[in-house]
Amino acid sequence: MGSVGNGWPRGGGEIGELLRHPAFDAIGLGPVESWPASLKHIAEMVLNSRQPKFVAWGPDLAFLYNDAYVPVFPERHPAALGKPFREVWADIWEQFSPIVARTLSGSPQLFKELLIPMRRDGRTEDTWFTFSYTPLRDDDGTIAGILCATLDVTDQVAAKRGEKLALDELRAKSEALAVVNRAGAAITVEPDVERLTQIVVDAGVTLTGAEFGAFFYNVDDGEGGSYMLYALSGVDRKNFEKFPMPRNTKVFAPTFDGEGIVRSDDILLDPRYGQNAPHSGMPKGHLPVRSYLAVPVKSRDGSVIGGLFFGNAEPGRFSQATEASLVSLAGQSAVAIDNIRLFRAAKLEIDQRRDMEDQLRKLNEMLEVRVAAEIADRQQAEAALQQAQKMESIGKLTGGVAHDFNNLLQVISGNLQLLGKDVAENGRAKERIANALVAVERGSRLASQLLAFGRRQPLEPKVVNIGRLVTGMDDMLRRALGEEIEVETIVSGGLWNTFADPVQIENALLNLAINSRDAMDGAGRLTIEVGNAFLDDSYSRTHPEVKAGQYVVLAVTDTGSGMTEEVKEQAFEPFFSTKPEGKGTGLGLSMVYGFVKQSGGHVKIYSQTGEGTTIKLYLPRSLRSEDRATAADTVPATGGTETILVAEDDEGVRATVIEMLSDLGYYVLKAKDAQSALTVIESGAHIDLLFTDVVMPGTLKSPELARLARARLPDIAVLYTSGYTEDSIVHGGRLDPGLELLSKPYTREDLARKIRHVLASRPQGGRGAADAARPNAKPSEPHHPETAAKPKLLLVEDDAFIRMDTAEILHDLGYDVIEAESGEQGADILDHTLVDIIVVDLGLPGMSGSAFAARAREALPSVGLVFATGGSDLPDSNHLSGSVLLPKPFNSAALDRAVKAALQPRL
Repeated sequence: MGSVGNGWPRGGGEIGELLRHPAFDAIGLGPVESWPASLKHIAEMVLNSRQPKFVAWGPDLAFLYNDAYVPVFPERHPAALGKPFREVWADIWEQFSPIVARTLSGSPQLFKELLIPMRRDGRTEDTWFTFSYTPLRDDDGTIAGILCATLDVTDQVAAKRGEKLALDELRAKSEALAVVNRAGAAITVEPDVERLTQIVVDAGVTLTGAEFGAFFYNVDDGEGGSYMLYALSGVDRKNFEKFPMPRNTKVFAPTFDGEGIVRSDDILLDPRYGQNAPHSGMPKGHLPVRSYLAVPVKSRDGSVIGGLFFGNAEPGRFSQATEASLVSLAGQSAVAIDNIRLFRAAKLEIDQRRDMEDQLRKLNEMLEVRVAAEIADRQQAEAALQQAQKMESIGKLTGGVAHDFNNLLQVISGNLQLLGKDVAENGRAKERIANALVAVERGSRLASQLLAFGRRQPLEPKVVNIGRLVTGMDDMLRRALGEEIEVETIVSGGLWNTFADPVQIENALLNLAINSRDAMDGAGRLTIEVGNAFLDDSYSRTHPEVKAGQYVVLAVTDTGSGMTEEVKEQAFEPFFSTKPEGKGTGLGLSMVYGFVKQSGGHVKIYSQTGEGTTIKLYLPRSLRSEDRATAADTVPATGGTETILVAEDDEGVRATVIEMLSDLGYYVLKAKDAQSALTVIESGAHIDLLFTDVVMPGTLKSPELARLARARLPDIAVLYTSGYTEDSIVHGGRLDPGLELLSKPYTREDLARKIRHVLASRPQGGRGAADAARPNAKPSEPHHPETAAKPKLLLVEDDAFIRMDTAEILHDLGYDVIEAESGEQGADILDHTLVDIIVVDLGLPGMSGSAFAARAREALPSVGLVFATGGSDLPDSNHLSGSVLLPKPFNSAALDRAVKAALQPRL
């Protein structure tokens, strides 16, 4: 799209010329060259449309329309261009304000034949329009304006109503004519008071021989007041309207009060027509006549409903017979008016009854639609429940299988590695052992895929930039796919971060790439794209499992054979595969699907037979900064001399891991379950690290064992291991914060590296919370952040945005932060994690901040407490002495001071 200098917008007729004028400036938007690309695109489309359209954009909803829209409000053009919507349509803003608000909230609006009182030519007239309102989004996906396409259907509505009215008029004429015939009146009755009064006046002029006459009809305005409706004959109405109506002339008061006829046969004509004339005695506002008759028109109940007035410029023109004829004519007109009123009342009742019947019909139809929708929703919910139950059952099955299977693999793997040392000089034996270890690795991968599909794998999500992750995999992908596959990687600018397990992202991408390679028979083009995406409410309605919001999308596109609709429907089912037998497990896409769903994301397949395939992975956007890479994988795979307590119920696994640890130089203690391990701990033996299986028989569970171990040995490090974690240390599919897990089966190098990493990360010197748990503990040495481990801090805050910002500040201040969104979650974390300081919001839902703090002090008597609150008082409790108040809102300096003040006695 060109700039303003290059003639933007292109075309657009008269409005386009106005926009291209250098002086044009829309309210709240500025000159057109500064408009966002999305607005320019929409504006140019509207300007070149032949249908009446407008765009309202920006904080003031600047009004931009096309040439076809000008006839809708010619009097407001061109002053309306670029002005606020509310100002342009101030006369109907009260009617349109709710419609605009609903549209800006994201709901499209459609109205057919909507009645709009339109201000035109200085008066308000009824018009009908059919139009649509559509929300418009700016460059970053935020709703910024409204697009309206409209059509004036006043003529069509009037035509339809005219046809109906003609039938009603015919019936009314027949009834009114019968009444007039019985009364002997020479009045052709019309079903409209204005036309009737005109007929009466015309007939009266003929009967009386007056030069002109008028019928003044008092009409109720429905609000307790009235106005005068009058018809004229024999005089130019425009000239007549220069003078006050008789209602305002005292001379005619008796007629309109119902007292009788007012008659004058000779009035001196005042040449100034209505001005006070001292010489004539004429009242102000009198009419330019010399003789007149004014006759009241009374309804059947005797009330005055109007008056007939006939005048002549000559005196003495009205005889007694003329007066009698005029009185008769007034009586007949009153009967006709009453009949019209009765007919209208009956018609109104019929219309109201018809409207009520129509509303009842629509209500029944709506009820049927709602019942059908409710049935559909219930069926969909039942299907979703069945699917969830199916996934839960499969997850439990795969979890149990994976646990036993991984234990067997661990025994096999461990013994093979130990055996490898014994036959180091035997080449053939080493080769056989290597082959067996490859089979172990394949079995482990199969178990991992089963867990992924069942959404039971323990994820370790981090805030990652997928663009950097994918770029770093480029060389590995090219080697895995072969030289015949051309790989192109595209990473969009301004890419958002996501919160997901980076290892699983790599596995998912590798699985998709290998599937694409097979679909292309080893030769073709693979395109990997990473960008930002917004899935709106309309997409979420058609995909109920998807939550509307912002996502980072990873798309893999190949030039392969594509998929049929039947294959697409089964692609994510476990063990489904189109590959020849023995060429695949059918778990690759199932694993990808399970991982993405477990991460709160969405997967979509786009494919046609012979046209290739695109698979898109949508992972939720994270507003936090990218996590730093951990050093766990860079720790040397060496041994040590520390003491390790192994708690493992499987005898084969226990024997193997003890031998591997002993071979690495460690002194090893063993226990067959958690209770036996606790007995060893309580014996007073020196233990540096507890290496415990997660799933063991007995009432004492591993997390509780770890908590009790830390209470007795504050410096102890804890490393969990399992082939299946259940829910004891994994919640929401994610490993609990601050825990370390080594998944089975693992190699000797994995074990050595993980042991060194956990030992290096454990609390040093009984610092912080460790002091509180050690009997007769002495004050710790001063804390030096540059030489000791970071203080561990638990942040408990229910507001997600406050928690996210505060955690980032604390990270930057040098603290190791664990986050919890409630007091209950914080208490669960304290069951297996030692912390030095707690920052807690007092106003938590559920368990209050003070109740949580009291529970924390019971578990960790010396833990530092900082209360963040919008109030000004600390909780009144002896258990919470030494706590620090941090008033909200706070900045990073205030937060730093508060945390240091609470931590100081423990440093």
